[in-house]
Amino acid sequence: MTIKSETETNQTQVRQGILLVFTALSIGAIVSAMMKLLSTGISPYQITWFRFLGFSLIILPIVCIRLGVSSLWVARPYMQVIRGITMAVATTTFVLGAHSMELADAVAIVYAYPFFLVLLAIVFLKEKVSLTGWMGVMGGFAGVLLVMRPEFDTLNFGALFALSCAIVLSIQMTLNRKLGSISHPFVTSAWGAVVATFLSSLLMPFVWVPIDSTQLFWISIMIVCGTFNQILIVFAFSKAPASVLAPFTYTEIVVSIFVGYLMFGTWPIWISWIGITLIIMSGIIVAKSQPAVRHPPQRQPKV
Repeated sequence: MTIKSETETNQTQVRQGILLVFTALSIGAIVSAMMKLLSTGISPYQITWFRFLGFSLIILPIVCIRLGVSSLWVARPYMQVIRGITMAVATTTFVLGAHSMELADAVAIVYAYPFFLVLLAIVFLKEKVSLTGWMGVMGGFAGVLLVMRPEFDTLNFGALFALSCAIVLSIQMTLNRKLGSISHPFVTSAWGAVVATFLSSLLMPFVWVPIDSTQLFWISIMIVCGTFNQILIVFAFSKAPASVLAPFTYTEIVVSIFVGYLMFGTWPIWISWIGITLIIMSGIIVAKSQPAVRHPPQRQPKV
């Protein structure tokens, strides 16, 4: 292969990666909206259980067929278990937050996770952060505050739950970076789904409420779309570096604005628009300031 043809191949893969991540996170915004919709009738813990039970039933056969059953025996299983716990907690806290907030605001606050990830990387991965990176982190937190609009006399529990989701998600991403070099993304996804299903199953006797046929329909769509979303993300980040795809991951916030309007009739107020813009711009700055990472960050379903 000539240098020119190799360059063209790389450019084609990057374009494919961009298209895949754009599609995946557009679907992710729709999944988030479906979880918010379902939260009006059933428990957030029940939504989490359905989300990961369905994901497990789909991803496990894919792993066994594509990689073999033996691939499920992984190194550092304790890290896989901790990561699965973070998946269950992140999803539940997101649903709790989105239930009482506008969809776009909740998703925007969750996208504070790259800023928390930088702080965790400094502490646990001993990484250094440039001045540009710190500016991005500070700008991102300023954007989150504009979206949250904290008031000292009352607590916005929805925003606090969404922020908790971002914190937990940053822990999950830190584990992803540790596991990325020793485990295939599909295997890590399968482990996380099974652990999250088991954990949420323990709560079902206490939170279960009957579901009707309409809710079952939306649950089924949520499961299928959510699994499709995760598979597309894996393939997207296998084709292009994370630093290249980072700006396009914020597609989810933008699509959430329009999905929220179409499904719930909500539209961000002007101060939220400023905060959302600041989060996106700061997130891109932070991503560009980080060392290149080839393996996918695998932002798992809250998501």
